[in-house]
Amino acid sequence: MFSKLLLRTAVAASLVAPTCALAELEISAELKNETAIFAKSGQLTGQAQTTLDERDNSNGDLMKFENSARIFINGEIGEESSWHAELRPVWNPAAETADYEWHRNYTQNDYLRELYWDTGFMDWDLRLGKQQIVWGTADGIKLLDIINPTDFSELNQNAFEDSRIPIWMINAESNVGERGNVQLIISQAETNKVPGLWTVEDGDTRNALTGNDQIKGQDRGHPFILNGVDVITGGVNGFFNIGAAFGPVTNTFAGGAFTTVANNGQLGTVDGFVSTPLTSQSALAQAACGGVGAADGAACLERFTESTNQNITNLIDVTIDGGGNGTGWNVADPNSAWEHFPNASFFTFNSMVGMNTRYERAYDDDEIPSAANFGGRFRSYLDNGLNYSVNYFYGYDANPHVNVHWENDRGERLFVDEVVTAPAGSGANPIGTRDIKTLQIRNAAGTEYYGADTGGVGATGLTEVGGGGVTNGGVATLVFVEDRNRIHNLGTSFDYATEAGDIPLVIRGEFLYQKDVMQPVIDRGALADGNLVKALKSEEHDFFKYVIGVDATVLTNLLISGQFIQFRNLDFQDDKCTYITQAGNSASCARYTGDPAVMSVTNGLKKGYENKEFYSLFLSKPFGENQLGRVNNIIIYEEGGGYWNRLDAEYSVSDELIISGEINFYFGDDETLFGQFENSSNVQIGLKYIIE
Repeated sequence: MFSKLLLRTAVAASLVAPTCALAELEISAELKNETAIFAKSGQLTGQAQTTLDERDNSNGDLMKFENSARIFINGEIGEESSWHAELRPVWNPAAETADYEWHRNYTQNDYLRELYWDTGFMDWDLRLGKQQIVWGTADGIKLLDIINPTDFSELNQNAFEDSRIPIWMINAESNVGERGNVQLIISQAETNKVPGLWTVEDGDTRNALTGNDQIKGQDRGHPFILNGVDVITGGVNGFFNIGAAFGPVTNTFAGGAFTTVANNGQLGTVDGFVSTPLTSQSALAQAACGGVGAADGAACLERFTESTNQNITNLIDVTIDGGGNGTGWNVADPNSAWEHFPNASFFTFNSMVGMNTRYERAYDDDEIPSAANFGGRFRSYLDNGLNYSVNYFYGYDANPHVNVHWENDRGERLFVDEVVTAPAGSGANPIGTRDIKTLQIRNAAGTEYYGADTGGVGATGLTEVGGGGVTNGGVATLVFVEDRNRIHNLGTSFDYATEAGDIPLVIRGEFLYQKDVMQPVIDRGALADGNLVKALKSEEHDFFKYVIGVDATVLTNLLISGQFIQFRNLDFQDDKCTYITQAGNSASCARYTGDPAVMSVTNGLKKGYENKEFYSLFLSKPFGENQLGRVNNIIIYEEGGGYWNRLDAEYSVSDELIISGEINFYFGDDETLFGQFENSSNVQIGLKYIIE
């Protein structure tokens, strides 16, 4: 059993008890300012507050004005032990939110960055306390370097030493024989800090119907929010907020105007309604849509949706022309919420009337003493000079995952019943090739949950909602649960120094097998039916990841390093499926592993890669008098067409003053990890003053 609280107490006691034996303290510090501006104009992911909001950043706008200090304190404890502390006060008045302006625990802005005690016990060297351990050495990407979590506040721009989050741990090392070294670790389980996700409060609730909880996005305006995070918590495109927006929107369907299409009262789906001219709709629909001046179903649904939603969330992307006709509806290439539900019966949305959403975390590091990670590494070398290591680490994945389920107001789990109400090719669904289902949310006792009495229109084989003696359990809540999964990490690495003529070379590699990593699995068919719980799931996947690199030193101290990186998803899901809707349109019913970094409501919840490849080239060279400066450039290309290029330089003006500069350009396909951040490209300058 391990607890970070117990470890902190033990370390503190170890430091305080022998105070009288402390030697003179050694204190040094670094004062630093980093100022960054946007290098491109454009809107950032999650920046808009409505679907019509065109706010953006202009080239030259301030991105960061960070002022910080690193204070290093070192002392001796007796003759055999020492201790070290690093403090990091920080202030960034240019931050978009207070979460990034000042100190925050377990981020790169933590006041207490490190505090550990070095001592020995028998043949073991012990380091106890808050620290960081480096296993991997790949350029620009972490593979074996998995002991400490990472702060992705600036994506990959910060040096790993800065973005790596120190955590409480027991670190023991011992030499074995003449060549071997064994390292054993027990560490605190802490998650990566990902903009748009980690600042969501546990228990945060959205209810757009009440009007007292305005739909909002997390970290809105932050320059490095991934599309794959925005699809969860984003104010405009996040399902957390889209779900809450459905509560009041579906309430406008009262009276059953949307539940039927003409031609003998056929059961109406979203695509069936939208794709049908108003003159072919039921009399009830004509009356409802006529009241809002629509000429067809697309325009009608847009008017009803935005009368309540007011374009806050991305529910529908339809433009109404002067004649009252709606254009832009496309279920084959969906970019809005309604387009993802083409096969959903309007009866299904009765269950969502007045619905809420809630965000929860299923873990708490402070209250789970068993929430520890542990592992070990063995290092050695061969007679020919080949260095190698074997690593194993078992612990919680630093990347959390999210699943959803329904609950009532008492926290009781609810379930989704699927009732086939119009089989494919039936009279009500003559050209559709997928069954039309009505989804009902019920508890274990069978009580149905829906919002206010909608006066829904009954249909054959379907219990009438809001009438007929049906017991209403109340409003349902869609709960988003963030959790972590324990995963196995088995890795190895090598490096070998050789020569190609007069050119010294280092050939290196890192290999990692990961078991039970949670990844998003998208079921477009279930989503088309309106079943969010079945459609958006996280499932276990195994990965094999590796990097092969070659380092060469040429000309005058010019280091050239090239890498090939591949992530192989051994459990990749890719079940292809298409169907014809009730209205005769082609839509997807595929089930696949989504791209956790890029998928969005606006790109059809993009499918991931079974084998994702990256290529990198790193150049580094000293310059100036006495080689007091260094310039570096790294460019990484990712499969799919995304690029990141960072050019940085640092120069020591004196022993105390160091100046630096950095340019980060992101470009390429905007549906890639790097390409999506094109408008976050930036230029940065820095000043560092060292006090000894």
